[in-house]
Amino acid sequence: MKTITTIVGARPQFIKCAPVARVLRQSCKEILIHTGQHYDYNMSQSFFDELAIPEPDFNLGIGSGLHGEQTGRMLTEIEKVLLEIKPDWVLIYGDTNSTMAGALAAAKLQIPVAHVEAGLRSFNRAMPEEINRIVADSVSQLLFTPTQTAVDHLRREGITAGVHLVGDVMFDSFLFNLSRIDAEQVLTKYQVQPRDYILATIHRPQNTDDPAILARLIASLQHLSQTVLLPIHPRTRHLMHKHGIENQSAQLRLIDPVAYLEMIALEKNAGIIITDSGGVQKEAYFAGVPCLVLRGETEWVELVEHGWATLLGFEFDRIPAAIEHYRTFHGSTSQLFGDGQASQQIGRVILGDPR
Repeated sequence: MKTITTIVGARPQFIKCAPVARVLRQSCKEILIHTGQHYDYNMSQSFFDELAIPEPDFNLGIGSGLHGEQTGRMLTEIEKVLLEIKPDWVLIYGDTNSTMAGALAAAKLQIPVAHVEAGLRSFNRAMPEEINRIVADSVSQLLFTPTQTAVDHLRREGITAGVHLVGDVMFDSFLFNLSRIDAEQVLTKYQVQPRDYILATIHRPQNTDDPAILARLIASLQHLSQTVLLPIHPRTRHLMHKHGIENQSAQLRLIDPVAYLEMIALEKNAGIIITDSGGVQKEAYFAGVPCLVLRGETEWVELVEHGWATLLGFEFDRIPAAIEHYRTFHGSTSQLFGDGQASQQIGRVILGDPR
């Protein structure tokens, strides 16, 4: 029986690994390493509880830190575990520091790496995630891509061996959990009505680290005519407090980070979603809700090409007009990210089943 070591550390990775773990654990031994990159309950443990992800076999408790410091500590601790386990494969997800550290630690120990969500590119190397993706893809033996665009990116970089177009595991997770949500209870909890509110998320450094940009963004959300629910990332809340940026509008409601099932319910019932998150962009599409992207580029170009997303960059003054544009939007419901069976395909490939 094969031993697969899965390395996760952040909210999006917990969502992605849940459906794949259900498949793998039917036929192999999976050992789960949680680096501790996200450690707040609502950003970490709540996902294990809700998604029925097995408790980590190893929780490294790395926590926050500068990129180099955090990644270095992860490398050290992941290497110790891999030397002890000696797995057949290391499975990594996405583009976080946990992803890159897991890929490098395995590669240096000559353990083959499988990367789920390979081939994504924003072509903005100022984003730490872009560096993490490129490094992870360059040392992986299996590259599971969510879209044909990702396959094309890898081909242009000379990577063709081991590439498998499987679809998006986040779509698998969304479909699996959609029937488990109690939307009415969630909307009652947050005192909102379907389609009568805006859901927003902000966490990327380009929107939070410059006090002037963050203040301007918060002000833009405060002046919208609808209620705006903003589940606020702990780092964003800290920076607002540090720079004296206060919420002075009853329309903008800062709430604690929400658990995954609550987030699905809020996404599914929002009138529009405003975000700088890659994962939330996709979840908006899965939910059939248009999305305004607080970035100048996106890895998910299909969403822009099909009209589901609009890139705003730092032009926050465009938000009201973009919201108005989407009031009459009727987008195609074609499946841009596979058929919801990505996890099964990943399981077959990594376990050597040729079907």
